[in-house]
Amino acid sequence: MLLWIFSSSGFPGIYVDGSNSWWNYPGLELWKFINLFVFIGCALYLDRRFGRPIREALRSRGEGIKRELLRAREERDQALAKLAEVESRFANLDAEVARIKEKARAEAEAEKQRIATATQEEIAKTREQAKREIEAAGKAARHELRRFAAAESVRIAEELLEREIRPEDDVRLTSLNVQELGRSQP
Repeated sequence: MLLWIFSSSGFPGIYVDGSNSWWNYPGLELWKFINLFVFIGCALYLDRRFGRPIREALRSRGEGIKRELLRAREERDQALAKLAEVESRFANLDAEVARIKEKARAEAEAEKQRIATATQEEIAKTREQAKREIEAAGKAARHELRRFAAAESVRIAEELLEREIRPEDDVRLTSLNVQELGRSQP
């Protein structure tokens, strides 16, 4: 059985069969306080001995974290700006697609007109060239026909003269030609 009584020093103590005293009071044991003071003393010694490098390391680590946070904020702001730009592009995407389609349609129509015009010009050039070639071939054929006709006329005339002219007619014609040549000379 536990009895609560005051000791001679005035501190209450629990005496169970005379074994406990005031320094071993439950919840208020003296060894816990001694342990705390030893721990605090060791901590202060270690702080004085090694505290500055640890504080410097912690401070530099804190500054590094602050720099990383600033860089992360800047990257986040850049990403948000890029996101806003992309969202605005997406908002204008339908209008942009319609504008590009209309531009392509207009360019296709202009190209179609250009091709049609170029084709008409090429047809006109080809017709003109064919006309010139036909005219040149006609001139060449007429010239050849004239030459052929002249050659045939001469041949037929020679045959006719050979058949129809007698030797005395030949002598008479030759003398007339010689007399005419003599008159035409000054």
